[in-house]
Amino acid sequence: MIGGNIKYYRLKNDLTKKALAEKVGVTPMAITYYENDSRRPSMEILKRLAAALNVRVSDFIGSNSSDLQFVHGEFRKNSKLNTSQQDLIRSSVENYFSRFYSAANLLGGEVLPAAPVCRSLNYTGDIEYDAKSLREYLQLPLSGPVGNLTAALENQGILVYMLNMDSGDFSGMNGTVNNRPYIVVNRNMSPERIRSTMIHEVSHFAFDWPDTLSEKDIENYATAVSGAVLFPAEDARRELGLRRVAVTNDMLLTCKEYGISMMLLVKRSNLLGILSDGVSRDFYMRASKAGWRRNEPHRIPYEDSHLFKQLVFRAVAEDEISVSKGAELLNMPMTP
Repeated sequence: MIGGNIKYYRLKNDLTKKALAEKVGVTPMAITYYENDSRRPSMEILKRLAAALNVRVSDFIGSNSSDLQFVHGEFRKNSKLNTSQQDLIRSSVENYFSRFYSAANLLGGEVLPAAPVCRSLNYTGDIEYDAKSLREYLQLPLSGPVGNLTAALENQGILVYMLNMDSGDFSGMNGTVNNRPYIVVNRNMSPERIRSTMIHEVSHFAFDWPDTLSEKDIENYATAVSGAVLFPAEDARRELGLRRVAVTNDMLLTCKEYGISMMLLVKRSNLLGILSDGVSRDFYMRASKAGWRRNEPHRIPYEDSHLFKQLVFRAVAEDEISVSKGAELLNMPMTP
């Protein structure tokens, strides 16, 4: 799928079709044909495209499966992302998972865990109950901290892509590739926010949302369920007690243990009646002044997705591909 790769690198370089066409010496319509795979560029044109986009010709030709069926989730209606940014995210997802499946297919057979059934959880409106249902869906213990969430999701057949996106307006998205659910999250967020976003995105395809709920209602409920999954009510009461009169430093240790932000801990504590509205309001005011609403300091290490690397390393170890091909699939430079 040369066209998909050309589009991906054009968007990555923040170029319009017209701008790229001018650099290459073709018409914008020709770029459209190339990206739609309705016309194959000559080798000379490929070389010009590669030079204009600062990539190799091999980056266009290899590692992109054309037999994958993608269904991307919708961006939020109030999203501040422009059309080009949204196209870049979708194109990045397709590029990544095309390389991912190239590695998986090399190994033959079914090397991925069975995918979970989407829309299989009933929405009840009870946040705590639905959070436990989501933990069961992910085969997590019903209480206690969730360790490496990324690994837990991948072990349940959910594909995870950590995308380096400069825009703070993008946190995450979900969809399917060949009917297998995927989530993509912005790697340039705190690890605590990444964890919350991952559960938020999983809830979107795990629950069978009623038609009576608006998009805003679903977003708010998914956020609430995410918090309850990461910090269950019984854990909150055991760790913090039934009543607190202030936000204290020992709560930071609880945040670290559960892999959540202080903003989430205070929100959950307020909803559960552990912290009063007044105490919570005072904390939010101080947190806002400190810039915590968008950039709260992180207290836990970043998680990463290792499944793709494992597949490629295994393919190399079994002599299915060369080391150089493995580096190409992973978009990694060759090291001596």
